[in-house]
Amino acid sequence: MSQHLLILPILLPMLTALALLLSGQTSTSFQRLASIAATGALVILGALLLYRAGSGDISAYALGNWQAPYGIVLVLDRLSALMVALTAVLAFGCVLFASAGDDTRGSNFHAIFQLQLMGLNGAFLTGDMFNLFVFFEILLLASYALLMHGGGKARIGAGLHYVVLNLVGSALFLVALGVLYGATGTLNMADMGRRIAMLSADKSALASAGALLLIVVFSLKAAILPLYFWLPSTYASAPAPVAALFAIMTKVGLYAILRVNTLVFAESPALVFIEAWLWWGGLATILFGGIGVLAARDMRTLVAYLVLVSVGTLMSASGMGHVASVSALIFYLVHTTLIAGALFLLAELVGMQRGKAGTRLVRARKLRQPTLLGGMFMIAAVAVAGIPPLAGALGKLLLMQAADETQRLMLWPLLLLAGLAALVALSRAGSVLFWASYKGEPSGPVANRRQLSGATWLLVSAPLLVLLASPVSHYTDATAEQLFNPQQFTETLLPPLVPLAKEPLAKTSRTEATRTKAPLIDTSSLTNYSKAVSSDIATAKQPALAHTAASVTGDKR
Repeated sequence: MSQHLLILPILLPMLTALALLLSGQTSTSFQRLASIAATGALVILGALLLYRAGSGDISAYALGNWQAPYGIVLVLDRLSALMVALTAVLAFGCVLFASAGDDTRGSNFHAIFQLQLMGLNGAFLTGDMFNLFVFFEILLLASYALLMHGGGKARIGAGLHYVVLNLVGSALFLVALGVLYGATGTLNMADMGRRIAMLSADKSALASAGALLLIVVFSLKAAILPLYFWLPSTYASAPAPVAALFAIMTKVGLYAILRVNTLVFAESPALVFIEAWLWWGGLATILFGGIGVLAARDMRTLVAYLVLVSVGTLMSASGMGHVASVSALIFYLVHTTLIAGALFLLAELVGMQRGKAGTRLVRARKLRQPTLLGGMFMIAAVAVAGIPPLAGALGKLLLMQAADETQRLMLWPLLLLAGLAALVALSRAGSVLFWASYKGEPSGPVANRRQLSGATWLLVSAPLLVLLASPVSHYTDATAEQLFNPQQFTETLLPPLVPLAKEPLAKTSRTEATRTKAPLIDTSSLTNYSKAVSSDIATAKQPALAHTAASVTGDKR
């Protein structure tokens, strides 16, 4: 069973989705129970994969026992295990929250939710470029349906924008794969990285063009400037549990960039341009994301721009291109994903109790649970702004320490200013939502147990990451070191290249060489075989000849 552990994060949500779709009009309680149970099983499975990858070994699973580079392979290393576990933890909080009533605003919510998890887990585990495209399409198709869940003018408009941009991205993805396949003759990541290092000058230029185009596609998925304009409106208009799950969507693009930079394009001349693009694009995203945070007049839009600030921070760290920066990046990625998801859920809880004002930052009715929701909002605000003692401050500190002297001149001011912008914007939002003068009596539903459980499940990560900072940082350090050692990945997936040895010829004469060399065919055996065949043919001919002679004699008579 342990050898099939790698495929279970894909099979489990796929089978759950199929069962929910084929079961027809089953009761809502059954669908909720099945979805929660499957997502909870994914959390346990993610923990098992983390434990397995923690040893430092890389595991591969060949589907149909077709070995790489020809077959489809799933690969488990420290980074993929962490991303699968992070997805499961985030999804569990989201499905708990959705089961309080958001899932009934449209059809087949839980089945589509499970298909989304299937696409995410497949993208994190695949070792093949084309199957990365396939899993991208699965998660994007599911995200289209989840985004439209419940309908509404703003949601449909943002969803159309999101669909068109991602269709363009998918087309460019296929073009990039075609270019890379034409240059290398393979789509297996490890094999492609090994072949790129041995390409001739003309094919190396072609592969570099494909690499740059592929990075543009991943940057669109990750929402880096100038490709981020789709994100604020899309995330702000999505249903709360869907927006919270979408917090991991930008990290899929980042994961793909980390994977190809360290495994596929590590020896490519294009890597210098890729890292420069990520560094400067990340810094610009931090800047414009911070401006968007200050300009936001809606709580959901504010959280969406906070996601953009985190994207810029992660991308600039990826552009640094060394072990310390990637280790800090991974630590900060875990924190910001879970806290952003918690903020989307909290925004929904607050908006439900404010009447028509919803999540807009204007005067409205007094909340029915101001103390509880205010306390949860304060923890999330402190964490996302990067204020001690929560994990956001620790993550930013690690990123600032990872920067060299030149990089600090640009990264430090932008990180600190973005943190200040987040603190100002969240303080203003908190004062409007919880402490400003109110108009009208409290109304609206009280947050129920499942909603509070989902938000708390994600929110508890802020203090928990601080308490577990030492083991988590050790894991992220080991993950970064493993990423920058692609040889281990390649050796696990592919057979070693054995160069043809050129052995020196012995100094013997042509006659001696001919005499000592074994003949290709045994001539004595061949002679005996020829004699036996001739004898058989002669024996077979004798009766035939006798019969022919008799026939001729009879005719003459």
